[in-house]
Amino acid sequence: MFMVQQPVLATDRLLLRPYTLEDARAVQRLCGDYAVSATTLLPYPYPDGLAEVWIASLNESTERGAAAAFAVTLARDGALIGGARLRIEGDHARGELGFWIAKSCWDRGYATEAARAVIGYGFSALGLHRVYAMHFSRNPASGRVMAKCGMVHEGLLRGHIKKWGVYEDVDIWAILSEQAGLTGPHVSLVPSGVPV
Repeated sequence: MFMVQQPVLATDRLLLRPYTLEDARAVQRLCGDYAVSATTLLPYPYPDGLAEVWIASLNESTERGAAAAFAVTLARDGALIGGARLRIEGDHARGELGFWIAKSCWDRGYATEAARAVIGYGFSALGLHRVYAMHFSRNPASGRVMAKCGMVHEGLLRGHIKKWGVYEDVDIWAILSEQAGLTGPHVSLVPSGVPV
């Protein structure tokens, strides 16, 4: 079993911190955007109460060592703009990366910055061997994020996911630990208890 002590990750413009129940309202509002839902597995409309249940499940998964989940916030003002997580498969030393960014913050490089930080954390702190991610083939912007993080396109899974009654093709990307030195900007771990 992996032991995950959820840190705060600091990049040039972002702080990635553990979710709290106080984030629920912002999560519901941001994930409830049709554009965000359409490119992810998030439901639309985003129902009342789901954010609280989801945050509690993330925290429980982190405590079990099955995940590392981060609220993506702006370093300058602490505003929540998205999320990133690794779903950890300890027996295989691999993690599945997932991320979302509020539509109002698209095309600013935040997804790449957050994804790089989480990939780096997975390799340096968790000792993972492989990090992989998937995206709907009709959403090439997510593929560009993965490529910028040093991930390699490994293939296409045809009709792999059913979203809103339509079978979606999915692209899969991955990076191995020996490639991790190429993933980008410096990431700092902020010690627990230090105000951010």
